[in-house]
Order: sequence, then C-alpha cells, then structure tokens
Amino acid sequence: MLNLNQQVLRTDVTGMPLEWIGYQSAVRLIVLGQVSYALGSVLYELHGGINARSGRQTRIPVNAIIATQGSHPDAHRFYDCYTPPLSNRALFRRDENLCLYCGEQFPERMLSRDHVKPLAQGGADIWANVVTACKRCNNHKGSRTPEESGMQLLAIPFTPTHAEYVYLQGRRILADQMEFLLAHFPRNSVLRKRLESGQPLLPA
Repeated sequence: MLNLNQQVLRTDVTGMPLEWIGYQSAVRLIVLGQVSYALGSVLYELHGGINARSGRQTRIPVNAIIATQGSHPDAHRFYDCYTPPLSNRALFRRDENLCLYCGEQFPERMLSRDHVKPLAQGGADIWANVVTACKRCNNHKGSRTPEESGMQLLAIPFTPTHAEYVYLQGRRILADQMEFLLAHFPRNSVLRKRLESGQPLLPA
C-alpha cells in the first residue's frame, strides 16, 4: 500500500533545495511539463487513464527528488547571507526537542522558545539568541540571562542555512533525500557533524 504522506523534495533546475511538497503537487508539476529531471528512488507510480490510440494505461512515476524548471531568484543569497524564518517547529527540530537548560527531551506541547538574552534586556528574536526550553525551565529563568538565573546553557544556538532549514522542515526524510540535502550543508555545519556522526546534540 502506498504511503501517500511521504514528501517529495523539490529543487530548482540547478539542484538548490526549495521545499517539501506532497504527491499531488509533484504529479501536477510532472503533468504540466515543469520537471526538468528527477533523482532518487521512485516513491509512487500513479496510474491514469487509457490512451485511446495505444490502448496503454498512463503511468506517472514520482521520484523522491524532482528538479523544476528555472532557478530561484534569490538562490545566490542562500549560500551566504540568507536567514530563514524563525518558527518554533524548526527551532525545536534544530535542538532535537531537548531543553537546552535541563537536557531533557520533551514533546512539542511541553516546549517553548527561550531568548538567551531576554527581550526585556534588549535581546532579539533571532536564531542566534533563541533556544528550546521546557516550560518549567523557561518560567524559572524568566527575564534573566542564564548567568543571572544560575542556569547553564548546554549548547550554543546557531542560524541554519537555507538547505539546513529545508531539512528542519521535513518529515520522515528518506536516505537519498538526506544525502542530497547534506551535500548542500556547509562543511563546518553543526547539523552536518551531528547527522554524519549519529551523535545526539547532548551526550547521554
């Protein structure tokens, strides 16, 4: 039985990862002739109508990665100065759902966004100043810095690149999709080192 929830990685024609799309959007792009090439395993093979001339049924294979025509107008920015939008979902994924104060892992509903330098003290709501914190630790820290509250920050926050952000947005990423995304991560990427080593963010 097909797992129709499996996402397809869409890139531009240069191979720059753009977004995750569902199979319906992928099929629409294929049928409209907007796919330049496809990579990775075949996720689905959808069956269409019968061709009146040949008598054959139309088959549409959908690969794990599809490259669509054209290049992203801001592609040059994705390699150096791009800052992806900040969301709790991507933040929690960056920090592996770990509270970076107590070191425990929690479901999303028990997590919150903490500003290392509090907003009340002029801190900014940016990737480099936010970490995942359980609600208990966040309440204890309040509008103080970790030093002022006697709490230790267990990892340094960082801003993901565009390709890393695409990774953080994914669900159930397949091996060929992961390999493709990793090729677009910076060599000194914290996420790259973590994923390639298989080591968790915090040691057990």
